[in-house]
Amino acid sequence: MARGKLRIYLGSAPGVGKTYAMLSEAHRRIERGTDCVVAFVEHHDRPRTEVMLHGLEQVDRKELDHRGTSFTEMDVDAVLERAPAVALVDELAHTNVPGSRNAKRWQDVEEILAAGIDVVSTVNIQHLESLGDVVESITGVRQRETVPDEVVRRADQIELVDMSPQALRRRMAHGNIYKSDRVDAALSNYFRPGNLTALRELALLWVADRVDEYLQQYRGEHDIRSTWQARERIAVGLTGGPEGRTLIRRASRMAAKGSGSEILAVYIARSDGLTAASPKELAVQRTLVEDLGGTFHHVIGDDIPAALLDFARGVNATQIVLGSSRRKTWQYIFGPGVGATVARESGPDLDVHIVTHDEVAKGRGLPVARGARLGRSRSIWGWLVGVGGPALLTLLLTHVDADLGLANDMLLFLTLTVAAALLGGLLPALASAAFGSLLLNYYFTPPRHLWTISDSKNIVAIIVFVGVAISVASVVDLAARRTHQAARLRAESEILSFLAGSVLRGETSLDALLERVRETFSMDSVALLERASDVAPWTCAGRVGEGRPLDRPEDADVDMPVGDHMALALSGRVLPAEDRRVLAAFAAQAAVVLDRQRLKSEADQARTLAEGNRIRTALLAAVSHDLRTPLAGIKAAVSSLRSDDVAWSEEDRAELLEGIEDGADRLDHLVGNLLDMSRLQTGTVTPLIRAIDLDEVVPMALGGVPDGSADLDIPETLPMVSVDKGLLERAVANIVENAVKYSRAAEPVLVSASTLGDRVELRVVDRGPGVPDAAKDRIFEPFQRYGDAPRGAGVGLGLAVARGFVESMGGTLEAEDTPGGGLTMVLTLRAAAGGPPALPDLSAQAAS
Repeated sequence: MARGKLRIYLGSAPGVGKTYAMLSEAHRRIERGTDCVVAFVEHHDRPRTEVMLHGLEQVDRKELDHRGTSFTEMDVDAVLERAPAVALVDELAHTNVPGSRNAKRWQDVEEILAAGIDVVSTVNIQHLESLGDVVESITGVRQRETVPDEVVRRADQIELVDMSPQALRRRMAHGNIYKSDRVDAALSNYFRPGNLTALRELALLWVADRVDEYLQQYRGEHDIRSTWQARERIAVGLTGGPEGRTLIRRASRMAAKGSGSEILAVYIARSDGLTAASPKELAVQRTLVEDLGGTFHHVIGDDIPAALLDFARGVNATQIVLGSSRRKTWQYIFGPGVGATVARESGPDLDVHIVTHDEVAKGRGLPVARGARLGRSRSIWGWLVGVGGPALLTLLLTHVDADLGLANDMLLFLTLTVAAALLGGLLPALASAAFGSLLLNYYFTPPRHLWTISDSKNIVAIIVFVGVAISVASVVDLAARRTHQAARLRAESEILSFLAGSVLRGETSLDALLERVRETFSMDSVALLERASDVAPWTCAGRVGEGRPLDRPEDADVDMPVGDHMALALSGRVLPAEDRRVLAAFAAQAAVVLDRQRLKSEADQARTLAEGNRIRTALLAAVSHDLRTPLAGIKAAVSSLRSDDVAWSEEDRAELLEGIEDGADRLDHLVGNLLDMSRLQTGTVTPLIRAIDLDEVVPMALGGVPDGSADLDIPETLPMVSVDKGLLERAVANIVENAVKYSRAAEPVLVSASTLGDRVELRVVDRGPGVPDAAKDRIFEPFQRYGDAPRGAGVGLGLAVARGFVESMGGTLEAEDTPGGGLTMVLTLRAAAGGPPALPDLSAQAAS
């Protein structure tokens, strides 16, 4: 099914008559026999609009309830079921009531169009999404209901409904738009003459751009190359020279004389990248064009006059502005110049303006030698072979008593011409052909030693020699240039591939990238400069290489802008224009790397802050619960002892004092763990490592657990370990206390030690409920407790502190399952250097 066609009546402001025009169109179509219905039209109690609805079939609306209020919206299903030829849908930008089929009315219209039904709709210019900020700055009112510009641009027909601000205000004053109680407020606010004039201009310009798109599309479809002077467009031809600014300003003055004129500055570069244009000057001219409201275009073309004319006709330009030639008089031997050629071939549809400037006839420099790309040494050898070779060959042939014949002599000279082309390119080969033809004429063509040729056959031979020499030299030079271009493109592709890979992997640091730039372009130093605004000073975000620091991009030999407030500055040499393509890719990647580094730094800071917030939150929870519990017990016991109302027995007093002591011990343990965790978080733990026997530390660490709750198995044959005695004691105490806390009653915790190579393992084995594999790492995090044991006390810092202390001494602490059920903590420590050799564990061997 073919998609329906959309016709939109676009208004500059409310009340200009969009709905009235749409209903008038409906009446005309019905008179022609078209099946036309009103899907949704809102007359806003305007009598004249309401009258226009008479005689038109209206599709029943759909009622919706929202927050206790009933609303009516367009019933899309009813319209699709009715299937008219044309549907009238008012207010395209309307937002539907929640619960409707679609969120926006333009989405409803899209469904109707997809069903093959033509739609006629209305919308005001202020409802276009791209103009929301502009309309708000003009009227001070932010439009909440908008429609995407593309929806309106895709319309098959757009008709502007226009009215002068004075006429619209008269309609408002007569009550034809709003009711009388709203007229004064509207006239003094939204409907001020300035607001209406600005909105009208927006509508006219937007429709003019749309008309221009239609025109370009029509010209393209019908292959129309001639210029249609429907609108003044001025194309400015730039060469990258200093006269460009003068041409741009002159074109701007010409455009200002006609309303709606447009400036299009174009710079045409050769496809081989050879150019004498200054990149800095082109950047300045681009900025100047954009500041004057024009656009800057970069076009590739080897035939500059033809490329300029093709561009001008392609954009439907009506005038071309060029500068007077900077050539000196003798340089016109290379051709008539771009200006004269464009003026001759422009035809009657394009006006060409030649503007004088201060650089006229000051010289533009000789054309760049294509062979210069072959290198200085090859060029020198090419000239030596091309000029010196024929002279030496002539000397040799004239002093050797052998008549080889004119044909063989020509072949020898042709060989030197080909060799000159291979070495130095086209110019040495042309010089060799010219010099060789003169030598052939003077020394080897009768009559000899005269500049005349008696035999016409010899004249033809020499002409053929020159032609063949020039042809061969041209082909050889072309092949050499193509080889050079292929090698260069391959190098560029490898560099760009490296950049793309580094982007995907995210591996390259800023310094490494800048160093790659410096090495790639053989520069002394490379710096990435940035600033906060157009007037802020430049600061260096990264720099590699030697040389003085750069304060501004303008001080560098090469600068590549990256956005508005960042630039890549290189010092060492001036780069050719073709190298700036790759440099631009490097500059863009440098900005990405810098942003990535800053985002990573901000993410790390945010992560640190989040961890600190989590610890503070957990600490507050600990203070509010775990610390208050022993404090409450201590306070209750002390209050009871100080009470004069009760005569406490000695047993009762001893029990209360014991409760106070237990509470104080719990407080001391909790506060100690909190302080230890704080030291670990701030990195202030500095172990004092020395050789110690485990049997000196482990028994002392068991002092905090009840008697009989832990069994100790520390062989005397164990080597000494390199640890901090205080930190190890605290770590073992926390591990054992945690194991005793969760172990089953009447099942003592086993604390054993053994050797494993140059390590010593201390195992704390309990027979408790154990921990799943997924939670084994989590139990070592601060403020984490697995399960909710009734006897569980503390804030969940014991194992976190223990692991932190062990790792600070170069050891490890891991959790394993106990065979038969339970959890085993494995503490691995380094054996002390120079200690006695570890004896084999005989009990383990016997068991095996």
